[in-house]
Amino acid sequence: MKKYLVTGGTGFIGSALVRRLVEEGNQVRVLDNGLRGDLGRLKDLASRLEIIEGDIRQLGVVRQAVQGVDSVCHLAFLNGTEFFYSKPELVLEIGVKGMANVIDSCIEGRVPELIVASSSEVYQTPPTVPTDETVPLSIPDPLNPRYSYAGGKIISELMAINYGRKHFKRVLIFRPHNVYGPDMGWEHVIPQFCLRMKELCSKEKNKVVCFPIQGSGQETRAFVFIEDFTSGLMTVIGKGEHLGIYNIGTTEEISIAQVAREVAAYYGREVELSPGKLAEGGTLHRCPDISKLKKLGYLPKISFKSGLRSTAAWYDKFAEKKPKKGELN
Repeated sequence: MKKYLVTGGTGFIGSALVRRLVEEGNQVRVLDNGLRGDLGRLKDLASRLEIIEGDIRQLGVVRQAVQGVDSVCHLAFLNGTEFFYSKPELVLEIGVKGMANVIDSCIEGRVPELIVASSSEVYQTPPTVPTDETVPLSIPDPLNPRYSYAGGKIISELMAINYGRKHFKRVLIFRPHNVYGPDMGWEHVIPQFCLRMKELCSKEKNKVVCFPIQGSGQETRAFVFIEDFTSGLMTVIGKGEHLGIYNIGTTEEISIAQVAREVAAYYGREVELSPGKLAEGGTLHRCPDISKLKKLGYLPKISFKSGLRSTAAWYDKFAEKKPKKGELN
């Protein structure tokens, strides 16, 4: 049993990690300010957790949070593609200042282990798909606000590795690839498709629904369901090597058109896609090579169709919880 601090622990991925750590008998402290997270995700575990409500950008708060822990899992960041474009300065402030505070506090508090969440966004347009962990990281255009997120993640990786060599016994970096599931947030393609389809179905009674999308629909992603992802992350935590970098995802590559068809099928409809302009800086294809993690024993089990059904059901039921455009939660 270890004592963990999970920053961003009430977020979608963070809360799933907290749950698994607790289930496996660990003590867990959560640091979150609720900007994007929701403590309700952990309501049933409240008596088994230590919760610190605070901002990762405040050094004093982070210093307090790391006291006495064996490991810090740093997930606090501002995610959501919509915010990469609309709030890039906030994305960078939380990402870079937060990472610096975590590093400084861990060194001061003699925390031996640091586990850092990166992103598939660090690859941008990878030269090979599936993409392994050795592909060069890049920022194609610093004037494009989208890359605020990738830039913050690249800086986080560099800090973790270079401080990790000297100040930590073990540093691990994981790169999530399109994690999805119920209550995943609102600024991603699957929840947006679910809500759009629900609204269209309420207005349109025909079997075939005209469905607008960004891009042609032939763009692809490899979506990994939250339960599979968390199993992969626990594998990294349990077996990963010092300064190791690990993709976590699935190799089941799905076109955006197929995502739309699966969402429509949940509502008993079919779609006629109406293609639109792809968001500037969007990647045509993304799929991880997970060979490195498979060697540690990881094997995703949940198909996209199965995971999509439970995800669509959640957004169908809780559509009214969607925040107003531009709000953070």
